[in-house]
Amino acid sequence: QVQLVESGGGLVQAGGSLRLSCAASGRTASNYAMGWFRQAPGKEREFVAAISRDGTYTYYSDSVKGRVTISRDNAKNTVYLQMNNLKPEDTALYSCAAKPTNYGNIYGRAGEYDYWGQGTQVTVSS
Repeated sequence: QVQLVESGGGLVQAGGSLRLSCAASGRTASNYAMGWFRQAPGKEREFVAAISRDGTYTYYSDSVKGRVTISRDNAKNTVYLQMNNLKPEDTALYSCAAKPTNYGNIYGRAGEYDYWGQGTQVTVSS
C-alpha cells in the first residue's frame, strides 16, 4: 500500500503559476503510474494529467494541455504538477492517485486508480 500526500496549493491570481507536489510513502513510487485529478464544488471529479511509472509517457486533458506539465522524481518518491497561466476555472481540489503497474502503462480514468491522497486546494482569482 502507498500513502499519498499533496502540497503546493493556494490562492493565485489568474495568469499565475503553482507547482503541486504529491509525496508517496510506504512503497516505492517507481512501481506506480500516477495521475492528478481535480474536483470543483458541485462538479464531478475531472482528470487532469497522468504519467507512467518511469516518466516516459504523459497524458493531459484537453482543458489543461499546454498549460500544465506532469513530472516525477522517483528518487524522491514525488510527482509534480506544474500549472501555468492559471484560470478561474482551474479552481478545484487537486488530488493525486496511484496505480501499481508495468512500465509504459498510463491511466486517465479515476476508477482505474487504487490509492488517493486527500487533496490540495487551488483557488484562482480573476
